[in-house]
Amino acid sequence: MSGQKPSLRSEGSGQSRFQVDVVMEASSSASGPASADGSRPPEESKGRFRVVGFMDSGALDIGLPPDISHEPDTAKSDSVSLHSTGTGHTHISDSHSNTYYMRTFGHNTIDAVPNIEFYRQTAAPFGEKLTRPSLSELHDELDKVLTNTDGLANGEQPSAAEEAAALAAKEAKGGTVKFGWVKGVLIRCMLNIWGVMLFIRLSWIVGHAGIGLTIAIILMATVVTTITGLSTSAIATNGFVRGGGAYYLISRSLGPEFGGSIGLIFAFANAVAVAMYVVGFAETVVELLNDVDALMTDELNDIRIVGTLTIILLLGISVAGMEWEAKAQIVLLVILLAAIANFFLGSFMPTETKEPKGFFGYHSQSAFLSFLHKEISDPQSAIPKGTLLAILITGITYVAVAISTGACILRDATGDHNDTVSPTVNCTDAACTLGYDFSICKEGGCPYGLMNDFQVMSLVSAFGPLITAGIFSATLSSALASLVSAPKVFQALCKDNIYPGLSVFAKGYGKNNEPLRGYVLTFCIGLAFILIAELNIIAPIISNFFLASYALINFSVFHASLASSPGWRPSFKYYNMWVSLAGAILCCVVMFVINWWAALVTLLIVLALFIYVSYKKPDVNWGSSTQALIYNQALTHCLNLTGVEDHVKNFRPQCLVLGGYPNARPALLQLVNSFTKNVSLMVCGHVRTLYQDYARCQRWLNKKRIKAFYAPVFSDNLRHGAQLLLQAVGLGRLKPNTLVMGFKNNWSDGDMRDVENYINTIHDAFDLLFGVVILRLQEGLDISHIQGQVKQVKYSEYDTEQERLCFFTLSHFTVVDVISPATETKSPLSPSDQRLLESSQQFKKKQGKGTIDVWWLFDDGGLTLLIPYLLTNRSKWGDCRIRIFIGGKINRIDHDRRAMATLLSRFRIDFSDINVLGDINTKPKKHNKLTFKELIEPYRLKEDDMEQEAAERLKAQEPWRITDNELELYKAKTNRQIRLNELLKEHSSTAKLIVMSMPLARKGTVSSALYMCWLETLSKGLPPLLLVRGNHQSVLTFYS
Repeated sequence: MSGQKPSLRSEGSGQSRFQVDVVMEASSSASGPASADGSRPPEESKGRFRVVGFMDSGALDIGLPPDISHEPDTAKSDSVSLHSTGTGHTHISDSHSNTYYMRTFGHNTIDAVPNIEFYRQTAAPFGEKLTRPSLSELHDELDKVLTNTDGLANGEQPSAAEEAAALAAKEAKGGTVKFGWVKGVLIRCMLNIWGVMLFIRLSWIVGHAGIGLTIAIILMATVVTTITGLSTSAIATNGFVRGGGAYYLISRSLGPEFGGSIGLIFAFANAVAVAMYVVGFAETVVELLNDVDALMTDELNDIRIVGTLTIILLLGISVAGMEWEAKAQIVLLVILLAAIANFFLGSFMPTETKEPKGFFGYHSQSAFLSFLHKEISDPQSAIPKGTLLAILITGITYVAVAISTGACILRDATGDHNDTVSPTVNCTDAACTLGYDFSICKEGGCPYGLMNDFQVMSLVSAFGPLITAGIFSATLSSALASLVSAPKVFQALCKDNIYPGLSVFAKGYGKNNEPLRGYVLTFCIGLAFILIAELNIIAPIISNFFLASYALINFSVFHASLASSPGWRPSFKYYNMWVSLAGAILCCVVMFVINWWAALVTLLIVLALFIYVSYKKPDVNWGSSTQALIYNQALTHCLNLTGVEDHVKNFRPQCLVLGGYPNARPALLQLVNSFTKNVSLMVCGHVRTLYQDYARCQRWLNKKRIKAFYAPVFSDNLRHGAQLLLQAVGLGRLKPNTLVMGFKNNWSDGDMRDVENYINTIHDAFDLLFGVVILRLQEGLDISHIQGQVKQVKYSEYDTEQERLCFFTLSHFTVVDVISPATETKSPLSPSDQRLLESSQQFKKKQGKGTIDVWWLFDDGGLTLLIPYLLTNRSKWGDCRIRIFIGGKINRIDHDRRAMATLLSRFRIDFSDINVLGDINTKPKKHNKLTFKELIEPYRLKEDDMEQEAAERLKAQEPWRITDNELELYKAKTNRQIRLNELLKEHSSTAKLIVMSMPLARKGTVSSALYMCWLETLSKGLPPLLLVRGNHQSVLTFYS
């Protein structure tokens, strides 16, 4: 095998797909093709792939790229391999060690030409799969590509070669049954429309409404079905349609909320339709039994008995498989066509024996029947062709039958030959002109005529038993179609897991994946309604359910057209969005015309199911038109906002939160979410050096119901990444104006360059006119290093092993892996980590009664006051009261308190107390000053103890160093921070949250170490503390 050329060879007819075998070279000197200079190319000396199978004449047409060399290619520019990932997929990648080359346009490149198999989306059940090269494989450096084994597309279909082979193998064993447009669409639609109403109820409608109104009813029904057919054709030709009928069309167009609600109703309606058709069949059988005086009990119970036996028989035919069902449909259609022809033939053959029963024929008055011919164009899909042609044929049939029955048969007849016209009686009815007097029927009780005899079509026909056979054919075929349809819809609905409790019905059996459990469910529902045994009660129920489905199908087309999504490209062009909207409205109107209370019940059920599915939020993404329309609306509103200047009354704290991975600092995100949720924008910014999937982090936020966007950037340090986020995040007016960070608790233990970046990030935010908010919890914020955090961030929340996120510690830029479930209980937490973990969840629960202490020492525009106000509007913080602390003078405390109370009342902000601190400028306690001195000692420059040149050089190398001059210059400000911490411990040690004006440090004058020491000294030993500094532009106003 050593040195063998890559080749394609046949393994016999049983080989059904590509097999890739690695062929390792023994050494570089092994025999084989050599280059021109006699040396083997280095990449070929490492190993190669041998591809076997599919060496027939059509191999290159069904699965392989167009130009595949059967000789080893010696060019070294690009090489390609088909390698297995161990997951049943085959993937293309660059590799020095693999010499299976492909050519595109005669050049050595793995860039693939367009191919249909790259665009498939369903799961591949046939094993190895070929996908297009990823962007990284074409663009990244070669050594990076060699280490990349990921990148497989999720849920794509196998290659054409694999599909063809699998299909051939399946057909050899008797595979899935497929039907053409005639058998699969036209015949099924015609049988369903030529149902129980044609033979049993249409004549009764003519008797009550007359020919004109009956035709109007038929035309209105035809308009509804035609518009719905056009809409169905548009949706069905906008992509591949799978099983599920109206449910699949609506759910993939409007989303799971509409699809899930209407899908359940549509499946239920089909199950009830089985009962309606079976009851119609049973009525006819019972009337035949009554004619020969052979009733088993009474008419009602006989209908129940016959109906039960019939649905059992139909269930057996359905379970026998699609082929049996299709054969039965064809036989029934032949009988049905013969019965209809028999009726029209009989209408021209009146006899005197039938006249007492009301049938007199046309009497040469006029020819009502006109045979129409319509040329049907050849559309691109079977569904438009079959559906619209079926509507046309059946619509003409219904109109012709209505005209024929109305022209040939009287409304009432006694059936008595002796009821002829008497000269002594003044007779004015239609029967009088024909020689009969049926005026006695006005009192009721006549058994014949359009209004009394449901089997009147048997009377008209040339051969009565054939009409009975037609009734059997119409009812049984429609019942059979509904009995097959309902389980398929149930199965499709359950496979999507919209309703978790119904997932048991998703399982299929046999080669056709028959939903046997769905058949049993449909049987039970149908049997329950058969026991009602009243056709006139069952019919309005399913009519409303079907009309609701039709309304949503029409609305789906209108909605998709309105959204103008590039993905809406139906090949069927004969539709109009406004016609579809009119069809949806017409369906709703007809629902209320048929039965207003049934329509209300139907709409309430749809609404209840819609609310349930919306609340459950199933994890599906079908690219619905709802998503497209939301995008359009969001884009339009964003553009509209750009034309409006900001106004103080509409100010919202739109926060950019620097928190690393979302699940690394949950307390920070939960607190910010408390005052931004449904009020303003929240963006979770993440500065990182490693690549992780954006979608997984956004999914975590969604699962935790934190309404925020995840925005990662790649950078080597925090400051540079934050600069990118501060300047680039946002869209128009939806742009952050407030930077939120966690306090750097471990600053004194790490590299002071990290502190420099941290402080400079604050300066950058102020330079860009951002407000700044810093949260400090004494236990800390970052829980990414804790093994026990998997109890909070559940390992099972991620779908695959690759989705077990590693957490990125922002301050140290290190990666810590998540502990697997097997080890999550083995290592007990230390007391400090246990406190940290408990602290990280404190803002997730209701806070209870307490205070939010607002230390509004400096006027920053009002952000320090606005944030606590927004918090108290939330249910979690609703029991907390705001206490205001301000600075003042000893001799003006009352005046300052009244002035602040007036300001707050004008701002319409409730407060429980105002405290004026007149002793802020009092010297701090001596031991606290000594503590601060010890804190800054490691970071002092001590320029007096070294030469000036050395001091300047050290300051340039370590700009965070604190100079003696700096300490002396800001001595008063330093003492103020120490004193404020003493006051905070005195007045706010029991507060639920402290919101305090953050001290500012002049950029270029105050060193990073000194500023960090101020923040440390001010905030240590306190309850949760928010340091807030607005951008000194008003965010509050008392003007209307």
